Amino acid sequence: MTAEVVRQAWTLLDQGRSTDAVALTRAPAASPLAGAGMLIVHAAALKGVDRHDEALAFNRRAVAATPHDRIAWYNLAATLGDLAQAEETEAAIRKAIALGLDAPEAWLVLGRALQGQSRYDEAEAAFRAAISRRDGFGDAHRNLAQLRWMRSGDLVLALEALTASLARNPADSQLILLKSTVEEFAGDKAAAFATLNDALIRQPNDALLLLAASHMAGEIGQADAMLAHALAAERLVPQAPQVLIALAEAHLAVGDAAAASQTAERLRAIAPLDQHGLALQSTAWRLSGDPRRAVLNDYEGLVRAYTLPTPEGWDSLDAYLGALRDRLAQRHDLKTHPLQQSLRGGSQVPSLHQSPDPLFQAFFAQVRKVVAHYLADIGPGDDPLRARAGGDFRVSGGWSVRLSPNGFHADHVHPQGWISSAFYLDLPGGVADADRREGWIKFGQPGCVTRPALEPEHEVRPRPGMLVLFPSYMWHGTRAFTSPEHRLTMAFDVVPA
Repeated sequence: MTAEVVRQAWTLLDQGRSTDAVALTRAPAASPLAGAGMLIVHAAALKGVDRHDEALAFNRRAVAATPHDRIAWYNLAATLGDLAQAEETEAAIRKAIALGLDAPEAWLVLGRALQGQSRYDEAEAAFRAAISRRDGFGDAHRNLAQLRWMRSGDLVLALEALTASLARNPADSQLILLKSTVEEFAGDKAAAFATLNDALIRQPNDALLLLAASHMAGEIGQADAMLAHALAAERLVPQAPQVLIALAEAHLAVGDAAAASQTAERLRAIAPLDQHGLALQSTAWRLSGDPRRAVLNDYEGLVRAYTLPTPEGWDSLDAYLGALRDRLAQRHDLKTHPLQQSLRGGSQVPSLHQSPDPLFQAFFAQVRKVVAHYLADIGPGDDPLRARAGGDFRVSGGWSVRLSPNGFHADHVHPQGWISSAFYLDLPGGVADADRREGWIKFGQPGCVTRPALEPEHEVRPRPGMLVLFPSYMWHGTRAFTSPEHRLTMAFDVVPA
């Protein structure tokens, strides 16, 4: 009977029904007599509903029950890696490898754990080991290319291993997409577009290639090509959320606000919590003059700035911020930005909300107080932000960005968020100039092409110790700055618990 429940649970997970798998396995996994198979599948189900902290306890029980099982150790390492526990991840995955697990996935987990400890040469070696065991292993290629790019800012070096694998696997669309992504975020958008177009000559019905080509066409100003690629993708997978996002953006690019609005409505029906859909709907309404956008873009009511309360144990906020700056200076040890993030010209430190460091824990403890204050300030309502309030909430991501001179955040939204943020530690001198507004955070300027082009609608001048909160669906970015100082921030997303 137990084996049948485990089998059914894995089937549910394969079908994307993680909530059902959790319900099916909850009681048998809670039993002190539960076997490793039951514990592992329950942990996998919990991870499927983003309950990684709870999953970890079941992975630990599975290892305790079968201490010589390499798969149990691998699963423990993977969950620890999800929780950014780099040192313990390394220990667990090395145990799995020592027990005979030589799979490429194991070396990928090891590489990520080493990178999380800033042991970059060793991390690169582990990613290369993963690729040597599976030549077209896209996740390992992505991690290696991104790490080399962030360490060096050298596009050729970043693409070295990927180029070699593509020579052996020229039709591998995952590797082609990755190559174009690296080229795009290294600043060579023309090359990224050419990479995709060359691939589409051979594989004209690959929906993922079409979506990427649509995006890149917009990036280089070819709105008609953008729409053509998006329509081709829609014919292949008409209900896929990513297809509807690309199609709505393409309609905005050619100036068809009505079609963009209709497509955004389709997206919101399929994925009602996707913040990108709200942003696209708002943008279409803005272009067409639809008054419904006023509820979504109530900048005065929904964008609010607070001073972070001084954490317990510190005499003053300035003293705490000084210690936080010093700790972040140690962590920002890479040269340039990661792939597919908003920052340009700077470095990013991820997963700070999961760090055991008391400085970061103190920050997020104060964050909870400010978010609660924000929710009280905006009050109840039935709009997309307020309608999700009323219960508890949790931080779903936390990171830091250090921008260099001429650096900025491209305009973007946080698709899986609810409430987003910006917290300021160090600011460049140009922030003080109210005319140039260098380094200011701006809202309302779309991160996609529109016809006509749209300007920001609201801006906030930052200051050290300020925490700005706003809906995750609002377009936001920063103005570039030219003064020689850096710009140091932290940020996080909050979602209902």
